[in-house]
Amino acid sequence: MLRYLAVGALLVLGVTACETAAGDTVVIPTLVARPGSDVVVPPVPDLDPGLVAMGADLYTAHCAECHGPDLRGDPNWMSPADDGGFRPPPHDPSGHTWHHADDLLIQIVLTGYRFEEPQSRMPTFGDKLTREEVVAILEYIKSHWGPEERTFQWEQTIRSVNDG
Repeated sequence: MLRYLAVGALLVLGVTACETAAGDTVVIPTLVARPGSDVVVPPVPDLDPGLVAMGADLYTAHCAECHGPDLRGDPNWMSPADDGGFRPPPHDPSGHTWHHADDLLIQIVLTGYRFEEPQSRMPTFGDKLTREEVVAILEYIKSHWGPEERTFQWEQTIRSVNDG
């Protein structure tokens, strides 16, 4: 019984030990549980520099006109425009992009914002961008977030996969 408790504790603590070829023991994070969360997630993956570079070019070509070259969006994004429509939000840490799972963000880019928000002006890019290109754009956007935003967004992505 004590053995099973020890294994469980290692999972909760988020570490595992392995031995290197030289015989040294190395502790490697394997699972991370946010305090108060019921979701256990793998560590936040490193950004792919090639995807970030590709995403930067694609963002400039397809997103910067509305969301700004610096990802800051419309300065008044939290208030409706004169016609009642939503202004483009920022994609930097001051916005809410990092509150959403990857699949939802990909869906919004490819199909436009077609949820219960008729005031949204987000057009569809499914005829201009592939899913892989949208993933690259998201990788670029994520490169502008801090560790807290990246961790939170990664948890949302894992949660959405688990909730399936």
